[in-house]
Amino acid sequence: MASPSKRRETDLMKLMMAEYEVELAENDRVGDFFVKFCGPVDTPYEGGVWKVHVTLPEAYPYKSPSIGFVNRIYHPNVDEMSGSVCLDVINQTWSPMFDLVNIFEVFLPQLLTYPNPSDPLNGEAAALEMREPEKYVAKVKDYVQRYAHPSLFASSSKKELEDDSDNDSEWSDLEDNEASCSEISGKQVGVAGSSVVESGIFV
Repeated sequence: MASPSKRRETDLMKLMMAEYEVELAENDRVGDFFVKFCGPVDTPYEGGVWKVHVTLPEAYPYKSPSIGFVNRIYHPNVDEMSGSVCLDVINQTWSPMFDLVNIFEVFLPQLLTYPNPSDPLNGEAAALEMREPEKYVAKVKDYVQRYAHPSLFASSSKKELEDDSDNDSEWSDLEDNEASCSEISGKQVGVAGSSVVESGIFV
């Protein structure tokens, strides 16, 4: 059986090989990193791009990761200010058999597709989703445009690159970002694909 540290390294590599763009945190710890996540298709979050902070506990994979959205998102089970995802959502179904790819291809897409307003971190979003679903959808889409539009994501990333002359990574233009989201979103809410491709590192 692989040690927890080896499993963290293996799962991070699998995530990078599954077309997800990954950035290690400033401390360069394998258990602390950011992932580019695209909103699932056929939901109000479609077209949005989020930077998701992932922290792997020492006991991973026996203990589930901590997940948080860096840029704002409107959802009953996500704290609007901190971006933290309700741990119960992951802990209730988490198993050591799952890995990081499952988080981004199954757990998060299902969370955004099927919110649970009965166990909210954002009480306003939960109440709006239950009582006035049309207004809820409109507000979700408004947040996507204001805080998660691909052009905002690309502009922010390019500015960071300009500020860091030692970084050799390159960001694709807006069209490339949208194409990447389309490809990744097509795999979500399902079983992880078996194809292996070279992935990038994003900052």
